[in-house]
Amino acid sequence: MTDFGQIGKLIIIAGVVLIAVGVLFLVLGRIPVIGRLPGDLVIRRDNITIYIPLATMLLISLLLTIILNLIFRR
Repeated sequence: MTDFGQIGKLIIIAGVVLIAVGVLFLVLGRIPVIGRLPGDLVIRRDNITIYIPLATMLLISLLLTIILNLIFRR
């Protein structure tokens, strides 16, 4: 038997996390530097544009690592 209370809490937490990520994307979209860093690759050919945000991904990963280490430090 599963405990529906635990499943309900998990779904609520997942919803809050999704809302937080959505708000974060809205805020990051308004910062002009994010997504246009020197290490981001843009390949343009005829009708195709390929965008690979390497530097942006590294920066976000570093910031999230620092923040989560500060939050979950024992």
